[in-house]
Amino acid sequence: MSFSSIVARGAALVGNATVAVRRMSEGAAAPAWGSSPAIAPAKPQGAFPTLKMPTARGWDEGQTPVAAPGLKVNAFARGLKHPRWVYVLPNGDVLVAESKTLDTSETRSIFDLAMIATMRRAGAAGVSANRITLLRDRDGDGVAEFQEVFMEGLNQPFGMALLGDRFYVGNTDGVVVFPYTAGADRITAPGEKLVAFKPGGHWTRSLLASPDGRKLYAGVGSLSNIGLNVMAAEEGRAAIYELDLLTGGSRIFASGLRNPVGMAWEPNTGVLWTVVNERDGLGDETPPDYLTSVQDGGFYGWPYCYWGQTVDDRVPQDPQAVAKAIRPDYALGGHTASLGLCWVPAGTLPGFPDGMAIGQHGSWNRSTLSGYKLVFVPFENGKPSGPARDILSGFLAPDEKMSYGRPVGVTLGPDGSLLMADDVGDVIWRVTGA
Repeated sequence: MSFSSIVARGAALVGNATVAVRRMSEGAAAPAWGSSPAIAPAKPQGAFPTLKMPTARGWDEGQTPVAAPGLKVNAFARGLKHPRWVYVLPNGDVLVAESKTLDTSETRSIFDLAMIATMRRAGAAGVSANRITLLRDRDGDGVAEFQEVFMEGLNQPFGMALLGDRFYVGNTDGVVVFPYTAGADRITAPGEKLVAFKPGGHWTRSLLASPDGRKLYAGVGSLSNIGLNVMAAEEGRAAIYELDLLTGGSRIFASGLRNPVGMAWEPNTGVLWTVVNERDGLGDETPPDYLTSVQDGGFYGWPYCYWGQTVDDRVPQDPQAVAKAIRPDYALGGHTASLGLCWVPAGTLPGFPDGMAIGQHGSWNRSTLSGYKLVFVPFENGKPSGPARDILSGFLAPDEKMSYGRPVGVTLGPDGSLLMADDVGDVIWRVTGA
């Protein structure tokens, strides 16, 4: 099937889905947030999913997101091509992975057709830049004067990690390692693939090194929403992998994670945390996306159940799997598409304690949009300890018809700031105290 025919069919389905939007707007569920959220009963949406996504607009000259009181925001870099992830090298250079969901005819359902048409209109699908760009702030004014291609010809790059003189890239089809020279403006040497992953579907492959530098963790999302008719293709997906860099071996560290993207270490306990995008088609707030600690060998429910052991009766069941499903730690709202994750030490932002910053890309599949923010979850004694707070907002027009930007990856900047990728605005935003 040609892409033009996909768009035509998808557009028709988007029109039909407006009925579902109106239906879901009636009696909307309360937002599902926090350690003890009220999870609304599932309302299966049937053949026509709820679809609502703002048209990608970008930022006007001089326009910025809205910073929380006591904070300020400026553009660290502009003119990028769908920046998704940010990584800071030891010398202060900032790397940005630029990549995008591909236009594809490899669809499996009505939901896929409608989703592709919706994402394309919102600027979330198309031709991928497949590169990493280097940014350098030479004069320390909070704006990168140097902006050049660092690597190109990659395959939907996302996660990055530097360990010694070896630079790791999470392509959609596997983790590749390249030789790196400190201070280099560019890598052109061929890489070596350490582990292969099945590409496509939830295609992002985030990377996080262990504190001792001996292991690398990689997030691999599911191919589909709930695995219907494609469970054989889901083997080895919806998981976080552990790569042993000394032996070259790899294993699944935790599973049942539908789409684990951002990962971070909680430094006081040494525990791995991730944010996960949950399944579609059960309602505006059911189930919520979540932030959770990740146990070695843990199973978190996908596709059989959600938020612990709440069964998804659309899926052929495995009672033994359901019985061992781990309840997540902290709900982040339904379909917020929480992607970025970064540990933020107390004092990094004035008035903010220890906690996690989370880039919420924003929903496309609920009647009232959610996410479209950079939020903060405070931590105490190694666990979330209170309600979330906004760091940046204002990415979505008040009438929900347009998005100026969409938050993705977030990390600590080389100057103690917070850096966040915005893949609609094509900007890296920098947050500091006012």
